[in-house]
Amino acid sequence: MSLVLPMDCSDIYNHDSTRPSGVYTIYPIGSISAVQVFQRRMDGSVNFYRPWDHYKTGFGNAGREYWLGLENLSHLTLRKSYELLVDMEDFEGGKVFARYSSFSVAPESFGFTLHVSGFTDGGAGDSLSNHNGSKFSTFDKDQDTWTSNCARSYLGAFWYNECHLTNPNGVYRWGADGTIHAIGVIWFTWKGNNYSLTSISMKVRPVQ
Repeated sequence: MSLVLPMDCSDIYNHDSTRPSGVYTIYPIGSISAVQVFQRRMDGSVNFYRPWDHYKTGFGNAGREYWLGLENLSHLTLRKSYELLVDMEDFEGGKVFARYSSFSVAPESFGFTLHVSGFTDGGAGDSLSNHNGSKFSTFDKDQDTWTSNCARSYLGAFWYNECHLTNPNGVYRWGADGTIHAIGVIWFTWKGNNYSLTSISMKVRPVQ
């Protein structure tokens, strides 16, 4: 009997719907990768100010702070239609979310361009649609539309334009702090530019 490796979480569920929620291994391009969560910040234990190659291939621990990798994310989201959920929490215990009915990442030859649309508000407001159509940038690969380098200026890596309304891969800080402008883990439409969230996670699932 041939072994069919799961390419996403829906493959795992469809094979065995009795499995509990948890962290499972998927194989979006035939190699060991991670689960449906492609980005997570929760405690500052992982440095997210990293070069292009790290963001391309992924880093961190799938059960904790984590980045899946742009190459895996692109292969995953181009295979079928996906939606995106962004969950976040502040240091006072407030929890909100933003949902997008369509999410995909183009191949590296197109700069891993972000395509996102279909916003539904779960209290967070929409800080991501502004980034639609942007290429991914890191401190050593500037693909934003600003005259300077957004990744260097805001100490992160993301689909920056001129530059951001959200900076989920910015510096992990503790709540309200305006000493250095907009470098934290930011979702502008919820907490503004100078409040760094305690946690944020970005996860995809196939459109049902």
